Amino acid sequence: MVWVPLRTTRTDRRAPLRAPASRCTTMSVEWLMGWSWSLDGLRDFIATGIQSFRDCDASALAAVACLLLLFLWYCYHVGREQPRAYATVNALMQSAEANGLQNGYVYCHSPECVRCTHHDGLNQKLYHNLQEYAKRYSWSGMGRIHKGIREQGRYLNSRPSIQKPEVFFLPDLPTTPYFPRDAQKHDVELLERNFQTILCEFETLYKAFSNCSLPQGWKMNSTPSGEWFTFYLVNQGMCVPRNCRRCPRTYRLLGSLRTCIGNNVFGNACISVLSPGTVIAEHYGPTNIRIRCHLGLKTPSNCELVVGGEPQCWAEGRCLLFDDSFLHTAFHEGPPEEGPRVVFMVDLWHPNVAAAERQALDFIFAPGR
Repeated sequence: MVWVPLRTTRTDRRAPLRAPASRCTTMSVEWLMGWSWSLDGLRDFIATGIQSFRDCDASALAAVACLLLLFLWYCYHVGREQPRAYATVNALMQSAEANGLQNGYVYCHSPECVRCTHHDGLNQKLYHNLQEYAKRYSWSGMGRIHKGIREQGRYLNSRPSIQKPEVFFLPDLPTTPYFPRDAQKHDVELLERNFQTILCEFETLYKAFSNCSLPQGWKMNSTPSGEWFTFYLVNQGMCVPRNCRRCPRTYRLLGSLRTCIGNNVFGNACISVLSPGTVIAEHYGPTNIRIRCHLGLKTPSNCELVVGGEPQCWAEGRCLLFDDSFLHTAFHEGPPEEGPRVVFMVDLWHPNVAAAERQALDFIFAPGR
């Protein structure tokens, strides 16, 4: 069965091709209303399209051509980007004296780095942020945070050397170097169920390594010996978009964690790689409000994490929880043929930090505040 438009002749159907510009819109609508699925209708439809293209304004065609050329130039520019130059450990260590070295840990002095920036007005700034939060919301539940900010200097200076958070200490939190898996059971089990997903995305990333370059997105950290690389998805509360696009499933997984710190400067998520022969110097984390979770991805022999003087070993597909405000170190003394030690690291809330306190700390320590 073929539908044929009523009161329309072959000449009429061709009329829009010769119609004045002022009548094009009306005639096009009438022509579509009388559309025929016959071969004649299809032929006329194509003819109309060709004529419409010919009638286009020259300036519009030029604009489209320019946009196309810009897109092609952008694709070429992105495609020819080269990896950043490789920075050796020796070069980093030689510059340590200029950048500042404390407890064997290089400080960058970046104004954006919460750990490396130390200034006398920090407590006043934190108290101002707390007052601003209380005005907007409530002082309810802020007693411990208020106490911590008011007496921050005394807390940090009087802490035993085994636990000295460098930026912020929240009083009256239970202190222990390691936490049981049940401390954040939901998130631990979710990470372990997705072990293979994270491992596959890491292996894809790691293929980009070579002997002469450090692939884009990777960071080399200072160590007394060996090499320690990190690939951040979240760095001090800030998402790293380019890295997240390269690990999409791992990044989506972070959104499913209930206790992941993602909105303040104490929250990080990254892949951490230690090459054989690497030792990370002893150092303290910035705060005790978080617990650090390591999901083992590759765990060769003779690899250990030591927190507060207590050694522990990683296991593939298993999470290890610890408080990095304790003095801690890590090392990989396994043979080169066993390859690197690799963990997926994510910062979770300390289980004894209440919901109201988490909300306030997110506000007080928001990135860029």
